[in-house]
Amino acid sequence: MLLSKEELYRIVFNSDTKQGRQFDIILLWCILFSVLIAIVDSVPNLPPTLHTILYISEWVITIVFTFEYLLRVYISHNTIRYVFSFWGVVDLLSILPTYLSLFVWGTNYLLVVRILRLLRVFRILKLANFNAEAIVLVKALKASMHKISIFLFALLTINILLGTVMYVIEGGRNGFTSIPQSIYWAIITMTTVGYGDIVPRTNLGKFISSIAMIVGYAIIAIPTGIVSVEMSKAAGSAHKKCPECSVANDINANFCSHCGKELG
Repeated sequence: MLLSKEELYRIVFNSDTKQGRQFDIILLWCILFSVLIAIVDSVPNLPPTLHTILYISEWVITIVFTFEYLLRVYISHNTIRYVFSFWGVVDLLSILPTYLSLFVWGTNYLLVVRILRLLRVFRILKLANFNAEAIVLVKALKASMHKISIFLFALLTINILLGTVMYVIEGGRNGFTSIPQSIYWAIITMTTVGYGDIVPRTNLGKFISSIAMIVGYAIIAIPTGIVSVEMSKAAGSAHKKCPECSVANDINANFCSHCGKELG
């Protein structure tokens, strides 16, 4: 019995029905299996037989995902909106790497982007509390954007100045062959303890390097503090509106504090 376009839409795009829930769960297992294939296939010196099995399995899953993507495009109420939506782009990117691997070696490993499709588990399992916390996090990041931008600009300025100073002090004989190379050293020194590919040799250079690493540890706390404050504000302002009496409730509340109505 052929299903209508509307029935297919409820199964593919919604998880409220039994068939829709089963469809999404099967899809999630396929995603996990395909990501595991990409990870295992990257291991060197695999037996040829296993490599062939993984290769065939990946193509089978890719064909299934391709059919699923085309089905979503066909049954979508607004095709253009779906294609250019977040999920539409992720669904497309999840099948492109395998086809690109026919022309560019190694691109098939990029199919681990399919792991993003697992985010649908929040919708399937109805994890409303996780969705609410995600909304708080997004609000905090948006509110922090300007402050973080200023911080990054200041950090970039410091790294340019530090790199230029080290270029003058150390020079090309010690690996600081150019200002961009020295800026690279400054960035990895302030964010980590350096990679060891470029190290200062002079006493003054070592002193400045030590100061840079100490300052780097102090700077790490700045964006953390900014986001933490904004998350606190966002959590305080976030609420659930009761559909029955319109009273604002705590974001984690399951029932309305005024009328007792169950909150979605």
